[in-house]
Amino acid sequence: MSKSIEGITNWMHMFRWIVKLIRDEYGVDEAILTRNAILETDVGLSIEQVEQVLDYVADSFSIRFPPGTLDELVKLEELCLLSSWMKGYYKRPEFISDGFEAKCRSMNAIPA
Repeated sequence: MSKSIEGITNWMHMFRWIVKLIRDEYGVDEAILTRNAILETDVGLSIEQVEQVLDYVADSFSIRFPPGTLDELVKLEELCLLSSWMKGYYKRPEFISDGFEAKCRSMNAIPA
């Protein structure tokens, strides 16, 4: 599964890309896909589906999510901000732990 990432240059574009991905792949109504939507309970994705979304994002944007990523994020916005930071589109998200930041940096070329 590959969706074009052409024109994505900031976290807002990435958020919209992820919303479209979830809408198209899992048939989730866009009205549910808000920034504060909790991926499993509000959006209704299973853990396996959330892992698939991470795989799609990682493959499309050439980033790698370390083990334990799902322990660090719960909301759709958190997934977007984490992905955007790892790609260099956004500052380090406040919600991630220092240890998790180190894991992300060891696997990705994240701008300082």
